[in-house]
Amino acid sequence: MKIIPLHKNYSNLIDKASKGDRRAQHQLFEMFSPKMLGVCRQYLKNNDLAEEVMLSGFFKMFTHLKDFKNEGSFEGWIRRIMVNESISQLRKDKKLHFVSETEIENTTEHSTFIETELEEADIQKMIDSLPDGYKTVFVLYAVEGYKHSEIGELLQISENTSKTQLFKARKMLQNMVKQQNNLSYGIL
Repeated sequence: MKIIPLHKNYSNLIDKASKGDRRAQHQLFEMFSPKMLGVCRQYLKNNDLAEEVMLSGFFKMFTHLKDFKNEGSFEGWIRRIMVNESISQLRKDKKLHFVSETEIENTTEHSTFIETELEEADIQKMIDSLPDGYKTVFVLYAVEGYKHSEIGELLQISENTSKTQLFKARKMLQNMVKQQNNLSYGIL
């Protein structure tokens, strides 16, 4: 089967897929599944569960493909579905726990830069080791680009709780990076 190269205009392929054309659906899946698995993986530590959630997200995407109005990014639309599916899975597994709100002034301003030569896999392991509440807010804010008000709405928490989770996630990550750097340079 011939795969259509990835390009910005998917409207013909989307139209065919929304009408049940299995080839068009397969092509969309092949185009977007690697990236969408990466999205799910950022929220879910287990690779098998991330793949399961991604497949569920694609099922939902194909079910609602008629609702996509060709306004905005198609990839962004799919990504939003994957984020929502991942968060739903975390809720289902009761893994989203948030610490009580505390006021932290200018949490987005107080970020310490630490120079490091960590590999992407090491960084992902560090992010994975965060408590799920911290990790989810961190990924939504730092990776997906959501605002605290949007995160609060999505996770059903206050904006301040979102800021607190991000602050604590960053602090934990900074400590992990410092420890890793100390180990790398033989400083204990």
